[in-house]
Amino acid sequence: MYELDKDSFGKFLAGLRREKGLTQRQLAEKLFVSDKAVSKWERGLSIPDTALLIPLADLLGVTVTELLLCRRCPPAQPIAANTVEQVVKTAITYPDQKAKRAFQTGSRRKLLWFLAALAVGAAGLYGCRHLGGWSESLSVSFMLAAVFGAYFWLFVPVRLPDFYDQHRIGFFYDFTVRMSIPGVALNNRNWPAVVGCIRVWACLLTALLPLFHLAFALLAPAGWLPYLDQADLILLLGGLFVPIYIVGRK
Repeated sequence: MYELDKDSFGKFLAGLRREKGLTQRQLAEKLFVSDKAVSKWERGLSIPDTALLIPLADLLGVTVTELLLCRRCPPAQPIAANTVEQVVKTAITYPDQKAKRAFQTGSRRKLLWFLAALAVGAAGLYGCRHLGGWSESLSVSFMLAAVFGAYFWLFVPVRLPDFYDQHRIGFFYDFTVRMSIPGVALNNRNWPAVVGCIRVWACLLTALLPLFHLAFALLAPAGWLPYLDQADLILLLGGLFVPIYIVGRK
């Protein structure tokens, strides 16, 4: 009763694709799947993996709710309660593999490394506040590293859906976490290494970046302080994506 109607979904998808002026191949390339997969969706022979629902909706200019309902919902018209119930139950019964999260595995002791890094970083931030080296870029970089670190140490799925092993997919969506890595095909062979890189990056950045700012403020000439913001950006992005590209392409 709550299964997604493949035929209706396929027709709705095909119509949205044509409205955007995309061919099946162009849509497939944007989703890092084959054009045969898009063809099967539109003919009602199969449906996309749940990992593709959000990027598919974004590309076609609709909401995930509209994809599951197979029709547009006028923004000024509230959705009836029974319709919302149908969408929720359809999403719950949508084929998916529920992988274990990091906190459900036996690697909780390793979390101490991240907690220790946070403690060292907090001490460094305190020093920057009182001795010099504080900047908005430091607080933003520290916060991003702390949030990403908490997610990848605690909540990241330890295994990707099998769909990732069957297609070349360079993005990862989970809750509000969105990560796109063009040129890298994520799969269950390189996923542990990618997660490990992000964990190491989060620990090093949270622990060492405040200390780097503090040492720079105390030892470097005052004229060099404006360059700290550029250094933060390089460490924040380069320190994350360069290692991911290296291990992700193996």
